[in-house]
Amino acid sequence: MTLRRTVLVVLIAACVRSVAAQPADQPVPAPAPVEVPAVPAPVQPPAPVIVTPPPQPLVEVEPEPDADAEPEKQGFKVRRNFAGSIQLDYMAIPTEKTGRQIALDGATAEASLKVAIDFNGRISANVKMCVACHGVEVGMAYFDLRVADELNFRVGRFTPAFGEFPVRHDPANHRTSDKPLPYDMGRMLRINDYNEGVLPSPWVDNGIELNGTHFFGDSLQLDYAAYAIGGPRAGADPVDFDFKMSRSGESYYVDNNSRPVLGGQIVASIVTPKLTWSAGVSMMRGTYDPEHKLRFSIIGAHMVLRAKDVFLRLEYLTRRTKMSLGEDPMERFKYGPGANGEFDPYMVKDGGYAELEIPITSRLTVLAREDALRRRGNVVKNSGLRSDSVILRHTAGVAVGLWSALRLKVSYEYYDFSDFENESVIHLGVVGPF
Repeated sequence: MTLRRTVLVVLIAACVRSVAAQPADQPVPAPAPVEVPAVPAPVQPPAPVIVTPPPQPLVEVEPEPDADAEPEKQGFKVRRNFAGSIQLDYMAIPTEKTGRQIALDGATAEASLKVAIDFNGRISANVKMCVACHGVEVGMAYFDLRVADELNFRVGRFTPAFGEFPVRHDPANHRTSDKPLPYDMGRMLRINDYNEGVLPSPWVDNGIELNGTHFFGDSLQLDYAAYAIGGPRAGADPVDFDFKMSRSGESYYVDNNSRPVLGGQIVASIVTPKLTWSAGVSMMRGTYDPEHKLRFSIIGAHMVLRAKDVFLRLEYLTRRTKMSLGEDPMERFKYGPGANGEFDPYMVKDGGYAELEIPITSRLTVLAREDALRRRGNVVKNSGLRSDSVILRHTAGVAVGLWSALRLKVSYEYYDFSDFENESVIHLGVVGPF
């Protein structure tokens, strides 16, 4: 026990001497760390990296349209447009004491009121009422169902595609008070003798039409139309169309022979910044009598050339119509049978016009037109026509802008008849769209 104490005292004394021997500012060394065996930590999956997108502007997301919902609720606003035109024309025949004996002279008002509705990008409707010498008429009432530029379905009451002039038949769309002879309706001289023109315009009928346009590059386009309509009408044993039946509401606007009339048109156009040119051909054929035995066919061709605001228009129409010979052709017709001993049941009515329209100023436009109408074939005994009768008409006119879209029309027409005395006609009209 004494030995242990002695050894302990010696060790303590040695430690005291070692500490005392070191400088005062020398730090005391820390004891050496004790190595502890490492315990492996559990493996953790990497934390997901969260990327915060930059702030975006608020966008209103519209719900998908409901096919059964109303157009306004689908996000498409129905567009409606109302338009119309009015023309008052006074027709004077200075070469006749009483012009009413050969024409519908005096003052005639033509008014049209049109409503167009776009339900969406593919369905639209047009309704038009017009008033003229024939009274109140439904000029159009149809739907357009557009599948593509090349395919559109038109169903209802409309003017079928035929020729160039019917496209601009509204008085506000052409510069003369009267229409070209092949399309004349009600204003030509000797209207009862010739039974109007080849196809009076506007020709309005019930049916369906397929039409469309295809573009070849930036300059060339091709338009087409094919349709089935009720067609011209007439009573029993006719020798020509009865245009009053075709336009009269007393006939209920229905087909008189349960047979549709077929037709169509093709038009090619070249459009450039300085020049526009178009040319087309048209056709219509079918029967017009109640027994659907008397056939007719109409063929037309037209060309329009536009250089800036100068227009040159050329058009030709021909109609071949089968007449009813009746029970006794010798008593009915003026001319007897041909060399073969038989009566020719066909008559041909054709005509054309050439029209030049030149603007002199922004308010003054001058126009010159040459047109003709011819009828060939047998005629009834009380007719004033021969078997080959012709009308030549020479027209000069001006259109003067009065105020806004209001326009004054003045024209002079000289009729050169093959079977009657020549006549002069003066037109004075005022027209304006709205």
